[in-house]
Amino acid sequence: MGGSLDFYIIMWIIPGIFSLIGMYLSGQLKSKFAKYSQDPLQLSGAEIAKKMLDDYGIYDVQIVQGQGFLTDHYHPGKKVVSLSPQVYNGRNVAAAAVAAHECGHAVQHAESYAWLQLRSTIVPVVQFSSMIQQWVLLGAFYMANSVPSLMLAAIAVFAVTAAFSFITLPVEFDATNRGLAWLENSNIATGSKYDGAKDALKWAAYTYVSAALSALVMLLFLVMKYMGSDR
Repeated sequence: MGGSLDFYIIMWIIPGIFSLIGMYLSGQLKSKFAKYSQDPLQLSGAEIAKKMLDDYGIYDVQIVQGQGFLTDHYHPGKKVVSLSPQVYNGRNVAAAAVAAHECGHAVQHAESYAWLQLRSTIVPVVQFSSMIQQWVLLGAFYMANSVPSLMLAAIAVFAVTAAFSFITLPVEFDATNRGLAWLENSNIATGSKYDGAKDALKWAAYTYVSAALSALVMLLFLVMKYMGSDR
């Protein structure tokens, strides 16, 4: 019974709780984006992105229009800032905040920001861990008696995920700080408009914090399970 309960906790209860938290944060983020999309600016997200990169002397990064809603990202390998249609074309505080944040990542890349370099380095390991994570976890719970080392393997896999999630935090916070500072210093978003951009990006940051805490709780549960086993 204990083993079954542990399995449900790690497979359903913990992910379920953080999934609900994630849904709430995502809803708040969308609400903030909609709110500050009504606060107009002269420049579009694409124009703001280009101006920020130009101001930093970065001319080898391409700015493209992506697809979907709030799918904005920077790809270090391709040196591409991809902005969702609402951000690329939007002439408002929300679009400016997101565009500046993504360009913050491009600035990090150009300046060899250590945390971004570390995150990029471990991406292949994280992708592999994500592929095998569920199967290792299943084996750890159903074959723990015959193959005790599987629980250690599960801990190692979740440790990689947790490490990646926490390494992501300074990368995202720093990109936000860079973007906000540039928006204010360039007089594109000052006063209440700056406050709106900061508020919008704050909720985006919360989603990364939630993901990191979820990974940490999962990891700690597995460690406690292993430490409490007979082995």
